[in-house]
Amino acid sequence: MPKPENRNYAFTDAFVDELARAGLRHVCICPGSRSTPLTIAFARNPRLKAWLHFDERSASFFALGMARAHCEPVAVVCTSGTAAANFYPAVIEARYAGVPLIVLTADRPPELWEWGAAQTIDQVKMYGAHVKWSATMAVPEASADLLRYVRATAARVVATALESPAGPVHVDFPFREPLEPVTVDADLNGQDMAAAPDAWRGRDADAPYQRVHTARRACDPAQVGQIADVLGNVERGVIVCGPQDDATLPEAVAALAAKLAWPVLADPLSQARCGAHGRRLVIDSYDAFLRDSALAKALAPDAVLRFGPIPTSKPVLTWMQAFREKARHVLVQDGSWQDPAFLATDIVRADAATFARDLTAALPQASSDVWARRWTDIAATARRVVRQQATSGDELFEGRVFAELASLLPERAVLFAGNSMPVRDMDTFYPSTAQRVRFMANRGVNGIDGVVSTALGAAAALPDDPLTLVIGDLSFYHDMNGLLAARQHKLNATIIVVNNDGGGIFSFLPQSAYPDHFETFFGTLHGMTFESAAAQYGLRYARADSWAAFRDAVSRGIKSKGTAIIEVPGDRAKNVALHRRVWPAVTEALKPMVVDRP
Repeated sequence: MPKPENRNYAFTDAFVDELARAGLRHVCICPGSRSTPLTIAFARNPRLKAWLHFDERSASFFALGMARAHCEPVAVVCTSGTAAANFYPAVIEARYAGVPLIVLTADRPPELWEWGAAQTIDQVKMYGAHVKWSATMAVPEASADLLRYVRATAARVVATALESPAGPVHVDFPFREPLEPVTVDADLNGQDMAAAPDAWRGRDADAPYQRVHTARRACDPAQVGQIADVLGNVERGVIVCGPQDDATLPEAVAALAAKLAWPVLADPLSQARCGAHGRRLVIDSYDAFLRDSALAKALAPDAVLRFGPIPTSKPVLTWMQAFREKARHVLVQDGSWQDPAFLATDIVRADAATFARDLTAALPQASSDVWARRWTDIAATARRVVRQQATSGDELFEGRVFAELASLLPERAVLFAGNSMPVRDMDTFYPSTAQRVRFMANRGVNGIDGVVSTALGAAAALPDDPLTLVIGDLSFYHDMNGLLAARQHKLNATIIVVNNDGGGIFSFLPQSAYPDHFETFFGTLHGMTFESAAAQYGLRYARADSWAAFRDAVSRGIKSKGTAIIEVPGDRAKNVALHRRVWPAVTEALKPMVVDRP
């Protein structure tokens, strides 16, 4: 590292250098004056790629998408004041989704706090419990002892963000002027850089100042044996996989399911529904057939082994709740507590894939697969009926978007679903296939804000994997600022906007029974179409008024460079009717397969 110009750059150069040594590769930077020392330190570090963003909220969600796609920390930088407040929604999502986001905010020095200085707010621990750790740095000084503190702090930041459960970390930097890299000899007066090279230039051979060694948490073998003794004697068991990003879990769960002869209810976001792993016991149409009360009762489990958060499907949660008094419910989670219905009778605090492999090794081979075959037979029938209902006729039906995408997406595609209806339709209508598809969504707190930016961040992180985003019109409107990143960074993405002129999910809820206020406060008609938004940001646009036009537009979007917006017009009332046409058809087809439990 070259000699720093002044005390601010002694601090930030050391901090950024240590972040890079600890594994940071990407940073999203928002323009600002007070953050100049951080911005320049990042910009001139050759091991880091800087992504410029004009809007703080979009920048933070973009960083969130990159961090989620890479499963590694990504930093985001802003100036002081309300700029930092605009990071808050992404920080909250990162906290509840377990995403290692590093939030770096610039600040004025303490002597200006609460004295009316411009762009100055209380930034000390401003994100509260929504970050894993929050630190306010010392005001910069150029001394070896303080630079060791800076480097150790950077190492701790990366390690804390990654430590399970992963999550956001906040560091606030109070800078005195000068903010620019002007040489101030007095700042370095008397400091012998050669006498303390570890502090000034880092340790030899790019070694980090502090190596942090972590390991996947494993369950005690005796406890694994106890759980194996219980579950190995249960025939009517089910494995439930909720949203997660560990690429090793699907194969581990497939092996475990085969040993137990239990079906696997795989949320798409679990990454276990599609792929090259064994899918013989993967159930993909549970959302359709567990709505039938008679069939749900006939499929009552004696044990549930759940990995991760609650799945997207409400019928699955309702089904598990119905048998909470009878079924042993083992929940496997490493670090987080995600059991909002309080179903768990046993909680295993261990890495999911590690525990699945350990449990598989401890179990005897099940003697019968009658129970599992019943589930797979039911699922096959339900899958066929769901597809028939979704693809019959020429009407534009929101659920059919995902049925069509199942045959359009190439190998190694990324499918990002917006919240509210898109993620639910993905769960219902996207079947299990051997195609390797990575499913993503912002399911930490299920918000509709920042979805465009998060998806584009994932596209930036995975440039060789074609990304398709399916999003509702209100969610798209919430984050149209995020589209600038697509043009600015020349990103490849296909954005499908399902435009039913309002909040489509509310049409399924009890609020729809109150017409005097429904459209004004829940339906939220906006009357917008989005061709002009595409033009504003220099993106390609197509309107899909038919399924043939949809298939053509999606195929061209995936194969072409750049970002395309495909608008699919819809009608909320018709969409509700088309959805509700599916469930009775599934129930009717499965009537011969309903046998009450003895």
